[in-house]
Amino acid sequence: MTTIHAIRISEHGGPEVMQWEPVSLPAPGPGAVQVRNRAVGVNFIDIYHRTGLYPVPLPSGLGQEGAGEVVAVGEGVTDLQVGDRVVYLTPTPGAYAEALNIPADRAVKLPDAVSFEVAAAMWLKGLTAQYLLRQTHKVQPGEWLLVHAAAGGVGSILVPWAKRLGAKVIGTVGNDDKAARAKALGCDHVIVYTRESFPERVREWTGGRGVDVVYDSVGAATFEGSLDSLRPLGLMVSYGNASGKVPPFDIGLLAAKGSLFLTRPTLFTYTAERANLLKMAEELFAAWQAGWFTVEIGQRFALSDAADAHRALASRQTVASTILVP
Repeated sequence: MTTIHAIRISEHGGPEVMQWEPVSLPAPGPGAVQVRNRAVGVNFIDIYHRTGLYPVPLPSGLGQEGAGEVVAVGEGVTDLQVGDRVVYLTPTPGAYAEALNIPADRAVKLPDAVSFEVAAAMWLKGLTAQYLLRQTHKVQPGEWLLVHAAAGGVGSILVPWAKRLGAKVIGTVGNDDKAARAKALGCDHVIVYTRESFPERVREWTGGRGVDVVYDSVGAATFEGSLDSLRPLGLMVSYGNASGKVPPFDIGLLAAKGSLFLTRPTLFTYTAERANLLKMAEELFAAWQAGWFTVEIGQRFALSDAADAHRALASRQTVASTILVP
């Protein structure tokens, strides 16, 4: 048993409920490894866990992805050893810590070319982009995509990757600075959705047809407009709730707007089988190494200052990826 420091919450609420405190860390059990964190990713799902939008048993840690070195190996683990550089996605929040124990099948060895910081910055977001573009809908050349939060963490990877696949991309953002960034990422058209109707602009740019797929991580604020942006038989992919959960709605709305398809995927479903996780990781690393997208770390915070990272993310003050460092 060793003592480390970690962010813990004992109640749901604002960033003020996050406490940096000493905790006891046992040796890893069977099938687990202990990882010393070198960089930790910050994502909106961490805020959902903190606020209780996605309730977690209390008290709890926060954070689900990071990168570091394996420092101990539990019984039965054969494909990882002490000293391995790994990136991980843990099903139980707790990555905002100096070290943690995780199931070994959730850790993936890092290629030499991928640093800890780049790995933590792109892991959850990059795997999300991979399943959205290659599994939820296998994007084809010439298809029109609408990507909300195009300058954000997932958008910064998804947009240039989609362009490499031959898609035409319309991005929405919240302000002019992010509009410039979205354009630089490769968006064919960019909409500041806070001041103009994005469904109208989408119809204009697509000759009245609408887009083939909408990738919507914003949630309540954009949901109906996203449906209004789709072509008949188009696909609405709602994969986040940055503006709040989508309220219940009459399923007949999908019929009325053109026999639309709607899915609400999660990364943990796509990565549940280790074989698929490894396949996704291989494609993600290959796309990054080929230069299909770059990983920009827009913000770095100390692990102990994770509450400040949450404030910045929630207030839309961040661009690209945000990481925590020990």
